[in-house]
Amino acid sequence: MASRPWLSAARSEPGKVRQRNEDAFLNCPEHGLWAVADGMGGHKGGDIASQLIVASLAEMSTEGSFDERLTGLRQCLHWLNRRLGQELTITADRGDSIMGSTVVALLLEGNRAACIWAGDSRCYLWRGQRLYQLSKDHSLQQRLIDEQQMSAEQAQAHPAATALTRAVGGCEHLTLDILELRVYPGDTFLLCSDGLYQGLGCDTLGTALSLASPQLALKRLFDSALRGRARDNLTAVVIRQ
Repeated sequence: MASRPWLSAARSEPGKVRQRNEDAFLNCPEHGLWAVADGMGGHKGGDIASQLIVASLAEMSTEGSFDERLTGLRQCLHWLNRRLGQELTITADRGDSIMGSTVVALLLEGNRAACIWAGDSRCYLWRGQRLYQLSKDHSLQQRLIDEQQMSAEQAQAHPAATALTRAVGGCEHLTLDILELRVYPGDTFLLCSDGLYQGLGCDTLGTALSLASPQLALKRLFDSALRGRARDNLTAVVIRQ
């Protein structure tokens, strides 16, 4: 593991409109593993799906090399996709119910990092006074930008812009995206659900992540988000050495 321990802070709020919080987070700095999961809104059991993902990741083995742990993380998410898609859906009141969740997870060890995700929960990196979005949304809006060459504003205007194109439990075969990178001193990571970043600009995110500690960064993020509409659940994890 890294010579200096990772420091992190995590928080989740239902927001101003929704009564139920379907987000969940994992905050395990001692194991170099963090995650945010956002249960699919409007579907029965979204909160169950997100909590199951987080609980399953928390139970993963911490033994082995970085590469072995990353393989285990992928296998765990594929197993969860099968379980959510088959076993749990069958027990729902309606046979056509979907039980699913986005996930974004971060694995850190020494100077190595891996971000793995499905859906539109995001991973950001604050490095050298610049904000980088490491993950790329699996959403209809992003697909319209990529495949139809639409501007972000045009794609956002589509009535189904926020529809997910990937999620754990969303379809029979799960495709995960993985980004591996080298970690440098001063790097700060942010994992968050779409409810948090939708109401905040890059400048606001960067300003928060530049603060002295994960706790201060997290407070700034939530203070800013809750000054806005906060129509969705809000979840964030901030990680740095």
